[in-house]
Amino acid sequence: MKDSEVKMLDENDHIFIKALSDLGMSRNAATTMAYLMTVDEASSQKIEISTGLRQPEVSLAVRLMHNQSWISVRSEKKPGKGRPMKIYSLAAPVDEIISYYENKIYKESQATISAIKKLKVMSKQVSFTPSK
Repeated sequence: MKDSEVKMLDENDHIFIKALSDLGMSRNAATTMAYLMTVDEASSQKIEISTGLRQPEVSLAVRLMHNQSWISVRSEKKPGKGRPMKIYSLAAPVDEIISYYENKIYKESQATISAIKKLKVMSKQVSFTPSK
């Protein structure tokens, strides 16, 4: 049997995950990202074991992050028969990922402020008479 060290997420990682979730990243993607920040690369199975996520949750997180070009994927042939194993690693700096959410929230805030300003202008144009 092969010995391998499994890194587990600590309290600071969970605080980081919560902060990313608060910004709008899915909890699964935030958890996967927090784990990948602590290792050079990992298989889906290692991510599952270390984070407590189930296989479908890891798959969804990896797909989301891959679509954003935040992680890289390579295949590694296992000894014997069977499918090659996919190995994941962060491809984008964490600051870049955080900036993505910062910009997204900024744009959403600007849209909300713009809508409020329009409503204020429109409310001044409409004469409101309270009913008795």
